[in-house]
Amino acid sequence: MAKARRQIVLSDWQKEMETLFLLIAPFAPHLGEELWTMAGHKRSVFDERWLFYDRTALEEEEVTVIIQVNGRVRERITLPANSSEEVLRENALKDKRIQKWLAGKEVKKVIVARGKLVNIVI
Repeated sequence: MAKARRQIVLSDWQKEMETLFLLIAPFAPHLGEELWTMAGHKRSVFDERWLFYDRTALEEEEVTVIIQVNGRVRERITLPANSSEEVLRENALKDKRIQKWLAGKEVKKVIVARGKLVNIVI
């Protein structure tokens, strides 16, 4: 078990080092090529596929929504990024700190900028 765990850690480390060698190669081609060869690769580092990124990793799961009352920031809440306008509106109106500002007043309009802010006009 310990040997398998050590092997996984080494393979992760090797992958990270290979990524580093790929990044070094354009700036220090001789060094990048030498390190790549020492890592056990037969082909040139410049024949390898360049690094890519995962678009889904850039997407936020949660967003901070600003709640305003008459244009003044009164609260910030964190909600799932895919929340609908109705969910944003409900959470803003139910918030205890916002209830303090709305006490005894009639809400005329609720403006929702999805994923950014909720402005409550009284």
